[in-house]
Amino acid sequence: MSSPAVQPLLALLAFPVGGNPTQYLVERAFTADDLDWRYLTFEVSPEDLAAAVGGLRALGFRGVHCDEPHKRAIVPLLDRITETAAAVGAVNFIYREDAALIGDNNEGRGVVEALRRAVDLTGKQVVMLGAGRLAHAAALELAAAGAAGLTIVARDAAKAGELASRLEGKFASPVAGVACEGEYAATSEAEIIIFAPAAEDEGGEDERLTLSPIGLRPALIVADATPMPAPAELIRQAAENGCKTIDALGIFIEQISIGLQLWTGADPDRQILREAAEEFLGL
Repeated sequence: MSSPAVQPLLALLAFPVGGNPTQYLVERAFTADDLDWRYLTFEVSPEDLAAAVGGLRALGFRGVHCDEPHKRAIVPLLDRITETAAAVGAVNFIYREDAALIGDNNEGRGVVEALRRAVDLTGKQVVMLGAGRLAHAAALELAAAGAAGLTIVARDAAKAGELASRLEGKFASPVAGVACEGEYAATSEAEIIIFAPAAEDEGGEDERLTLSPIGLRPALIVADATPMPAPAELIRQAAENGCKTIDALGIFIEQISIGLQLWTGADPDRQILREAAEEFLGL
């Protein structure tokens, strides 16, 4: 058992780490909540990942944020992973239970929690622009939150159809997979649109999907789940057409907050985290 005099340790593993605001936000949260914890950022190359995880075990780290390119590669190095992480096939944060390191994926939860601050998701019709791991994670959480229907939109029809098939039975109505070459025009049934592009190791082709001004209206909510730091073009376009918007920074902050609450028991002030992120990113 560790001494109470020893500061609990958390870390970020990524490659590269330049421009990542996570440590800046977490340290600001520690100060605001008067937590005597330490957060460290480690640039770990893919070939050194196994050794890094061994070091985290030996040094007693309480938790880890795991960023690209390690989200999939770290899975077999952990003692076990949650059902959500297994379904998505990737881990973005890790927590410790006694001596065991448990991998989870809270990317979808971050999307849903950010949406919940704006709207009740029960019964909503959602369009997902993207068919990769992030889209899958968000879809699972949307189903759990009571969304009624989902349409998956991707440049690759096969990928859209495959994810739709994996989600069958999760929603009240059948999940549809739709191919789109560039601009997507929202249908009148859509109530929420989420931009959740595929990661680079998945092809990243969905990053080129954009929204057509056709179909954008004040009743529509548009959320951008692009990994930080993210351009705000899609959000600007939606806002100019009267849509309610949730930017990538708000979703990123929810993901950070979920991990911090699990690790420390303290629920961080989102406004403090947002101010820290904007300061770090020069927004």
